[in-house]
Amino acid sequence: MLHPGPDSKAELIETLAEAQENDVIGAQSREMLEGVLRMADMTAGDVMVAAPRMDVIDIDAPYEDLLHQVIDTAHSRFPVHEGEKENIIGILLAKDLLKLQRAPELNIRALLRPAVFVPESKGLNELLRDFRGNRNHLAIVIDEFGRVAGLITIEDVLEQIVGEIEDEFDSAEDEGDIFALSDRSHRVNGDTAIERINEAFGVALPDGEFDTIGGLVAHEMGHVPKRGESHDMAGLRFVVQLSRGGAVRWFKVSRVGPG
Repeated sequence: MLHPGPDSKAELIETLAEAQENDVIGAQSREMLEGVLRMADMTAGDVMVAAPRMDVIDIDAPYEDLLHQVIDTAHSRFPVHEGEKENIIGILLAKDLLKLQRAPELNIRALLRPAVFVPESKGLNELLRDFRGNRNHLAIVIDEFGRVAGLITIEDVLEQIVGEIEDEFDSAEDEGDIFALSDRSHRVNGDTAIERINEAFGVALPDGEFDTIGGLVAHEMGHVPKRGESHDMAGLRFVVQLSRGGAVRWFKVSRVGPG
């Protein structure tokens, strides 16, 4: 009665912050626990790779084209379509292409795994349970009209727990593209407008030819950067944390040199 527990999720998150301040738990433990709490309110539609950014394979494409696409994108699983890109007929594992190399007479259709379809409204907790209960770690997300809205992988779900979760110094919700982190760096969405980056960090990146920071960094590097790659511009270091569907989804941004 003297020490009542938290009555809401917001109070529980505040309690976790106090526990960290009192050295009861570490920063990483707090971030993961907060991630679990936030994930309970999220759906597949919140974290999916949108359909225009999906890397899909055409069932009728030549083997050499398939191989180049797998190498260039570095994914382990690919939705396979026949005809229109919305007509997903299965999932191809990159490692299964080796079977075609050893036995060219095989039909690629024989290598396809069944595609799993989930609605945008499916909760991440339930989806994670499904992923853990079967060997399908990629699902096609469909909208309320039955059209393909995007895809989601088990990595996308787990990132909500083990990724860098924003702390009490975050920007407001309507500015949810830049998050302050405890080590004085920032987590920045790849779709953030360059103008907003300039305002937030006090820099002068060019915002004429490109609208987003992800597009500018990819142009400067000459390719879509993969996880772990970095690029320095205007006294800022952009380290790729997540790249999906031919675009950077998240950067970790820190200052380098003066300023």
